[in-house]
Amino acid sequence: MSEQDWTTSLAVRAAWMSFIGRSTQGEIAARLGVSPAKVHRLIASAQKQGLIKFYVDARPNECLELESHLAQELGISNCFIAPDVSASSEQSPFASVASFAGQYLHSLLSGGSVDRIGVGMGRTLKAMVEAMPRLQRSDLEIISISGSLTRRLSANPYDVVQQLQSTVGGEAYYLPVPYLAESTEERDTFLAQRAVQDLLSKARSADLFVVGIGSVEEEGHLIQRRLVSRDESKELAKSTACSDICGRFVDINGKESSVSLNQKAVGLHYKDIQQARVIAVAGGEGKATATLAATRTGAITDLIIDEGIAKELASLLQQSRQPELC
Repeated sequence: MSEQDWTTSLAVRAAWMSFIGRSTQGEIAARLGVSPAKVHRLIASAQKQGLIKFYVDARPNECLELESHLAQELGISNCFIAPDVSASSEQSPFASVASFAGQYLHSLLSGGSVDRIGVGMGRTLKAMVEAMPRLQRSDLEIISISGSLTRRLSANPYDVVQQLQSTVGGEAYYLPVPYLAESTEERDTFLAQRAVQDLLSKARSADLFVVGIGSVEEEGHLIQRRLVSRDESKELAKSTACSDICGRFVDINGKESSVSLNQKAVGLHYKDIQQARVIAVAGGEGKATATLAATRTGAITDLIIDEGIAKELASLLQQSRQPELC
């Protein structure tokens, strides 16, 4: 065993003794034959490597009350709010919502009632899977419901199929096409492929769907990752579009905006999953309007958001519901 492997193993043991065994750092030091300062460094190293997952089995009353209000206002089955935990600008904006969503999805998959899950893409979903406890579900099928590639045909860094498979096991199915095609002709070519048709057919019959909600702000991941062109970005900015759900751009009322990108998406339409259980996860700044628009498509049954989005969403619902909100 290399020195690095030995140190990691020791860090894992120290973490178990601390968080599961409830031992003090002094007790762990005596057991492992190292100094208390060494124990502190070992546990810090385990946390930095992502070997320790935290889950708090409760939420503040303010969040619970707002959940009930938003679920009723939005006409959805469930709304869950992850409390604000930000203490510094260095903390991930998705930490809280990712932790709750990861644990929630883990509990659903542990129950055994989900045999096939369709997943979208996005930064929040990626953070969710990273925060999710490991699980062994060798029988589970995990299917991308949107294109798994960029327009350059490279792997989409926000496609989470492989990441989810490594966390829960099972068999993963990629949709071997871009999230957005270059043109409608290219989209039709991709959709004509037998393999793509078969995968989309399989995806439609999923027991559960988990999707992200994208904004069309300049800092949005579509623009950051160059999934849309400069001209398409300008077209989005001038349109009524304020939300991206399953590669379709919708206005504040949940209706598709008249932008060319809506004719270039390669994957399931949100209308294809409207009769299923659909969990949408959103986190980070500037997502409230996009979240409101996405819920108004009628495709979302369960919403998991952070406290910042929840408060802004509640404020939006009190204002005029005119398209100018976009």
